[in-house]
Amino acid sequence: MQNFPKTGLQGLLRPEDSIVVLIDHQPYQMANLNSHEPTMIINNTVGLAKAAKVFNVPTILTTVIEERGGKIFKSVQEVFPEQKPINRTFINTWEDPKVTDIVKESGRKQLILAGLWTEVCVAMPAIQALGEGYEVFVVTDACGSVSKEAHDMAVRRMVQVGIVPINWMAVAAEWQRDWARMETATKLSEVVLDHGGGSAIALAWELQLLATSPEILNQ
Repeated sequence: MQNFPKTGLQGLLRPEDSIVVLIDHQPYQMANLNSHEPTMIINNTVGLAKAAKVFNVPTILTTVIEERGGKIFKSVQEVFPEQKPINRTFINTWEDPKVTDIVKESGRKQLILAGLWTEVCVAMPAIQALGEGYEVFVVTDACGSVSKEAHDMAVRRMVQVGIVPINWMAVAAEWQRDWARMETATKLSEVVLDHGGGSAIALAWELQLLATSPEILNQ
């Protein structure tokens, strides 16, 4: 019997229990992406990838028929330059043991997914993995679809079965949990400065204020 989504403190993401799978952020899928502004999808995906790296969360890169659909976006690959994306023929990532074996061997049960398209390459593995006992979170602002309706209906479908929708900055915030955790706070702030939009502007202003008026720290 499934008990997802969980509530209370156990319902929040923990870096030591999380694993990220980034699915098919490739030119072919982007060519017919109409649900979001494409540059925002790329920005948010890179933000998620960098946050995962800050918290040492294992991250799997995967593509589908790379020789036809194109390589994973350069800005995503650059976050993990040493990693070769797993190239699949399966539309459903969760049917490829090259991916699922890595997840199983990690022992981590909080599965965080993002990819193109939401209604196909994200929904299929999300639904299957949920049925296999994983807590599944879909980072909706690092996903996109052929239309806004397709994206929205895919998210609704996943929510109906117990999958949790979330955005990339919420993922990072739950991993951080406490700004007093300085071993990750500084590095995460750098990610926010690069990819946080309005939050980046506010943080840059705050840092400038602290640099010019350090006495504020003592107030």
